[in-house]
Order: sequence, then C-alpha cells, then structure tokens
Amino acid sequence: MARGCLQGVKYLMFAFNLLFWLGGCGVLGVGIWLAATQGNFATLSSSFPSLSAANLLIVSGTCVMAIGFVGCIGALKENKCLLLTFFVLLLLVLLLEATITVFFFAYTDKIDSYAQEDLKKGLHLYGTPGNVGLTNAWSIIQTDFRCCGVSNYTDWFEVYNTTRVPDSCCLEFSDRCGLHAPGTWWKAPCYETVKAWLQENLLAVGVFGLCTALVQILGLTFAMTMYCQVVKADTYCT
Repeated sequence: MARGCLQGVKYLMFAFNLLFWLGGCGVLGVGIWLAATQGNFATLSSSFPSLSAANLLIVSGTCVMAIGFVGCIGALKENKCLLLTFFVLLLLVLLLEATITVFFFAYTDKIDSYAQEDLKKGLHLYGTPGNVGLTNAWSIIQTDFRCCGVSNYTDWFEVYNTTRVPDSCCLEFSDRCGLHAPGTWWKAPCYETVKAWLQENLLAVGVFGLCTALVQILGLTFAMTMYCQVVKADTYCT
C-alpha cells in the first residue's frame, strides 16, 4: 500500500517539476532573446544598471530550471536528500518573495521617493554610448504611456541644459520635434502615469502573485509528501 502511494506521488511530482522546469526554460529563453536583441532592455536605474528586464528573466529562469531539475531527479530516484533539498530551496524562494512583498508595502513612501530620484539621475544617461537599453526603455515608456520625464517634462531641461525633450515626448512624432514648443509635448509625468496603470491592474498582479504562491505551496506539499512516503517505504522494507 505504501509503495503504491509512493508511485502515485512520484509521478505527480515528476510531472509538476517537469512543467516547472519547462517554465524556467521559457523564461530563460525570453531573457536571452531580450539581452541579444534589445540590449539591457528596461534598464531605467542608474544605481543598478544590471537590474534590467533581460537580466531578471535570465536569473529567474535559471533558478526555476535548477530547482525544477532537482525536483525531477529527486522524484525519479526517490532520493530523500534531493527531495529535502528541493523543499528547502522552494521554501526559501517563497519566504524571500513574502519578505520582499511585506518590505515593499511597509516602505512604499520611501521607495517612491528613492525611485524617483534614481530615475531622474538615470535621465542623464539617455542617448549616451553604452546605454542603449536605458534609452530604448525611456523611449518606449514615453511613447506608449504618452508621458514625459519622471515627475515633469522639465526634468529633461536639466539633461540637455536647454528647453528640449526627447522626440518620444512629442504628441506627433517627427525628427527633432523635441526642440519645438512645449505645447507639442506630452505633459503627464511618467512615474505617476505608470504607477496609476499598475494600480489599475493591481487585481491582475495580485492574481498572478497568488497563483505563483499556490504553485510553490503545491510543490512544497508534493515534496514533503513524497519524502514522508520514501521514509515509510524504507521503514517498511527494513
């Protein structure tokens, strides 16, 4: 009976971790594609230049693949050490995510203030050699969200030392339109515009976060259940 339960849990856990591993492969692939085609896409921070969308996806995908691989091998081999390792790694990831979430909501105002200052510093790297990712990211954000600057379009005046903004700030894009009168530019601040968009989609973000947590809890349950079944089977055999 114990052996039958063990086999059932074994294949369920293997299937779960195979999907987990394939998901990691997908995330890693997207990250590598972004790094190869878009440079450091979405690198907006001057203090953390490596904190780009591509790098985050590559690191996340690699971690998911590694954890999924450990889980797959642990399930197939019915290895207690690997099963326990998988459980501990997944638990650490879950605790880290929970800590970051609590920290974010506890220090929202301070994070807001720091982020705006850091983004304004990053504006000075716009269009400079070696900062293609930051330049592309700002151009896309200002075009898609119809905004200009971090807190105001005048943020760009300090960058150019004149009354000028990037062409991506223009209501109607044309070459060197950023040199025209302010009436031809978007006036909305990008930080508040993007923040408002995130708040409008907070439900979707919350559902995604909840689903991620549930998948991780399911993985922890499978791992601990199988670990206990392996211990019972070993005890029964002896």
